[in-house]
Amino acid sequence: MTRAQLLADDPLWLILIKAVVLLLLGALSTMAMIVLERKIVARMQHRPGPNRVGPGGWFQSIADAIKLPFKEQVIPDTADRKVYFLAPIMSTIPAFLAFSVIPFGPEVSIFGERTVLQLVDLPVGVLVILACSSMGVYGIVLAGWASGSPYPLLGGLRSAAQVISYEIAMGLSIVAVILYSGSLSTGDIVDAQHSGWYFYLLAPSFVIYFISMVGETNRAPFDLPEAESELVGGFHTEYSSMKFALFFLAEYVNMVIVSAFCTTLFFGGYMAPWPISLIDGNYFNTGWWPLLWFFGKTAVFLFVFIWLRGTLPRLRYDQFMRLGWKVLVPVNLVWIVAVVALRAIRHDQSISSGSIVWIVAVVVVVLIAVALLLPDRAVPPDEQVPVTGGGYPVPPLDLRVPDKENLKPRVRRRRERAAVGAGPERGADKETQQ
Repeated sequence: MTRAQLLADDPLWLILIKAVVLLLLGALSTMAMIVLERKIVARMQHRPGPNRVGPGGWFQSIADAIKLPFKEQVIPDTADRKVYFLAPIMSTIPAFLAFSVIPFGPEVSIFGERTVLQLVDLPVGVLVILACSSMGVYGIVLAGWASGSPYPLLGGLRSAAQVISYEIAMGLSIVAVILYSGSLSTGDIVDAQHSGWYFYLLAPSFVIYFISMVGETNRAPFDLPEAESELVGGFHTEYSSMKFALFFLAEYVNMVIVSAFCTTLFFGGYMAPWPISLIDGNYFNTGWWPLLWFFGKTAVFLFVFIWLRGTLPRLRYDQFMRLGWKVLVPVNLVWIVAVVALRAIRHDQSISSGSIVWIVAVVVVVLIAVALLLPDRAVPPDEQVPVTGGGYPVPPLDLRVPDKENLKPRVRRRRERAAVGAGPERGADKETQQ
């Protein structure tokens, strides 16, 4: 029986068990990720990290989960209450829905019932995951708008622009995978990688997808919608208690989703890695073993998320947009054309594999040469901005601080006394204003 036929024969009790397990998987993975992120980043920065709550601080997430529902709910007077309450729900529910089409393992037996470790196998499963990841941004945008505050609104608008930019790059990176596998079903994509995983067969698609998934989830160094130094806290500044916890939950569940999706698309899904796959035939690709390989690969990507947060500084917004629109999207389009051309050439038996490699090499060299030879746009003299050695605009040079000798005697004495820690003279501010 095929995967779709096995899933269609699942009884109701088995479907409910799978749904409950997926809900628990999202919640438990979030709790584990919070503790691991704190501990790993603390290790990178030579700090102890959480070590008070429970043995080794491992109960810190449980303490947070108990504390957040009991915190006071502060709602701004200018907030649109209906949309304000709806926004966290719109961010959380699509994140959990994406779990339903991810294949976690092959055919197994659960209480005597033959089934597949997947809730549903849709012929357009890839599009379902993309749609769920896109729907989450609506909650962020509505949260920023409904808060009635300027900083959350700016964070929501940033997130909208960010998701639109990187959703296009992510969707284009999956086109090559669909062309190679010949299907939009996640299960079929995993089965198509028995002859080779796509992370090296379609290396440019994998690199672009990885960069896009970091930008899609608003994680460092692409966490512009919640840049603390600029927007206080971003789109969730005015949220507290359980509504803030839902945004937190949605962020980490989305991290797990995009990591599991990357495992499915480029790393063979639940198939055993080499050289384990060579041991005892196909033993480690059957039964419950594939669950271990799937979650192990997903954990590697989740660790890279944490690694990036503890390593790279936040990008400027113009750099972030330039990377998405001027680098990832054009490279993706050129790569798709190359993949289509290669597949057309492979069907022509008169051309050898060596000739295909030489053709691709020549095309890549020509594209690089054209990119290097294109002249930069010259800036007219009337549009040029004075810059420093670092290349950034500077304020006008006529903004000077008055010299110390030109200050009034009493103001000068007040500043000197404040500099040595004696504090300003009583009434000095009033006399200075006069």
